[in-house]
Amino acid sequence: MRYLKATIIVGLLVGGIVAVLIAAHAFARLDLALAQFLKLGAPGPGNPILQYSLAAALALAIAWTTIDIPRPSLKNVVAFGAFMEVIAATAILKLFGQFFSPFASLAAIAGSFVLGFLYSRSEAGSRKRILRQILGDRVSERTFKNLIDSAEPLNLEGERRDVTIVVCEIFNHDELEDALPAPDYVALTNSFRRNVADLLVERGGYLDECDGESVRVVFGAPHNDVQHASTACESALALEDRLNAVNRECHTIWKQMFDFRIGVNSGEMVLGAYGSRRLGNYSVAGEPVEFGRRLCRANLIYGSRILLGAGTFFFAEPAIEVRPMEMIQRYEDGSREEIYELLGMRDVLSFDELERRDLFWKGVVFYREQLWDEALDLFYSARAPKGADGPVEFYIRRIEQMRTGLAALDWNSARL
Repeated sequence: MRYLKATIIVGLLVGGIVAVLIAAHAFARLDLALAQFLKLGAPGPGNPILQYSLAAALALAIAWTTIDIPRPSLKNVVAFGAFMEVIAATAILKLFGQFFSPFASLAAIAGSFVLGFLYSRSEAGSRKRILRQILGDRVSERTFKNLIDSAEPLNLEGERRDVTIVVCEIFNHDELEDALPAPDYVALTNSFRRNVADLLVERGGYLDECDGESVRVVFGAPHNDVQHASTACESALALEDRLNAVNRECHTIWKQMFDFRIGVNSGEMVLGAYGSRRLGNYSVAGEPVEFGRRLCRANLIYGSRILLGAGTFFFAEPAIEVRPMEMIQRYEDGSREEIYELLGMRDVLSFDELERRDLFWKGVVFYREQLWDEALDLFYSARAPKGADGPVEFYIRRIEQMRTGLAALDWNSARL
C-alpha cells in the first residue's frame, strides 16, 4: 500500500505536468522539426485525448516499476525499454505515413523515472529493498507486506524487546542415520525442516535458524506483535499436529519416524541485523534464546512434547492451558523458576482432560511437599485412559525411586 500510494502520487504529478505542457503546445516546435526530419510534412493537431491518456499511462507504469523494483539496474532497464518502445513506435508509424509525436510520452517516462528513483533512494522508498536483503524468504508474504506498510521505522542497528522463540529439534539423528541410506535420511530430515519452517513462518514467525538439527523461529520480531507469546503457543500446538501427520507419512515410506520436541520461551532479547555484507541476517540474541533451546531438550527428561518458560506463561496465561512441570535453576544465583507443559489453547480441552490436568497439578504440589503416597495416588489417577503420558510416568517413576531411599539417578533436571 505504501508503494501504491507513492506510485499514484508520482504518476498523477508527472501526468499532470505533461498534460499542462501538451495543452500549452510546448512540444509544437519539436513536433514540427521531427516531422520535417521524417519528411512527413507539417504534423496535424493529433488526438489530444490519446496524448493525455498515453502520457498518464506511461507516467503511472514507469513510476510503479521504478518504485517497486528493488534492483537499480532493473529500474534502468525497464525505463530504457519503455523509452526505446516509444521511439520505435514513431519509426514504425512513419512507415505507414503516420506521424506520432513521442515527446509527451518521453517526458512522462523521464519525469516518472527521475521522481520514482529519488523516492526509492529515500528511507521510505528503500524499505522494501532493505527488508528483502535482510529478511529474504524468512517471513511470510503477508508479514513482509505488513513490514513495508508499517509506519514503525526500521531498527536494524539493535534494540531490546520482549519476543518469543520456538525451537523444534530432532533427537534421534543417530538412529535415523544408521537406519537409512543417505538420500533417504536427507529427504526425511528435510521433510521435518520444511514443514516446521513453512507452518511457523506462515503463522507470523521469523525463521531465524534452520540447520541440520533444529529450527528456530521468532514471534514478535521483526514485526512487533503484542500477542507474540500466545501466537507462538498456538503455532507450537499446530506444529505438533502437523509433525505427527508427517511422521505417519515417513513411517509409511521409510518405516522410520523422527523424535521431535518443542521449546517455547519469551523474554527480552536483542534484535538486530547481525553479520557482514557477505553473510548476515536479522537475528536475536540473549540468554532467553539459549534457554529456549534448553527447554526443547528438557522434554527428553520429562517425556513431554512442548515445554514453556515462565516468561511465555506470564504473557500467554489467559489464552493457554498448561500443567506445571518442575521448579528448575535457570541462573547462577541459584533462584528457581517454574517451567510448564503446554496442553492446549483455552477452552479447547475436554472435561476429562481438564480433570486429569488438575489431578496432575495437585500431584506436583504434594510431591514438592514430599507427601509421596498422596502424590502417587494423584498421578495414578491422572493417567490417560489411552496412550502413554510421559510427564505422569516421569513423576511416578521418580516417586517410586525416592520412596525406596534411592536418589533419582535417572533425572538431571535440577538445573537447565
